[in-house]
Amino acid sequence: MSSRTVIACLLGLMVAGCDRQSPAPEQAANTSMGEVSSGEVTSGEASGTSAPEAPKPAGAVDRSHKGEAAPTLGFTTLDGQPAALADFRGKPLLVNLWATWCGPCVAEMPTLAATAQRLKDQVAVIAVAQDDAAKVKPFLAGKKLEALPVYLDPKLTLSVHYKANLPTTILYGADGKEIWRVTGGFDWAGAEAEKLLAEAK
Repeated sequence: MSSRTVIACLLGLMVAGCDRQSPAPEQAANTSMGEVSSGEVTSGEASGTSAPEAPKPAGAVDRSHKGEAAPTLGFTTLDGQPAALADFRGKPLLVNLWATWCGPCVAEMPTLAATAQRLKDQVAVIAVAQDDAAKVKPFLAGKKLEALPVYLDPKLTLSVHYKANLPTTILYGADGKEIWRVTGGFDWAGAEAEKLLAEAK
């Protein structure tokens, strides 16, 4: 199977996961943030394949990868310059994986941008898009989000590594080790987010 076919299949699965994380209003009101146990077995782990994980409840906190080192995989800046998570070593890092076509991703962007501004001296916040610059730049301008540090990963390199449904947000400590990750849309300006981000060291 060609790499282009694999990427197309993974993208389709992530679109489905993104859609499933958009609950109806009455369902959303009854959804609370849940902890995912470290013993949870994903579909990829159970079968020994690298398939994306089954979608978790929106706002679910996963600590099963705590202590894992950040990947060395590369992505680019909006201007096409190479970048990597290691570029931010020495300071806690919040990495948000998103796309312009993902409803929950777009919905959480304003609070993510506000948090990035509020914590700029304590935590580096970056949003890595699955789209190319031609789509992302006008999107950011239209939403007035130019101040949010945004990078590009149109080949889905990071999303495949994390087996991620969108949006997925990962917090790393200053030592480059993962602390937790959140799957699904989240209020990054809320009290629960503040409590989680206080773990950044």
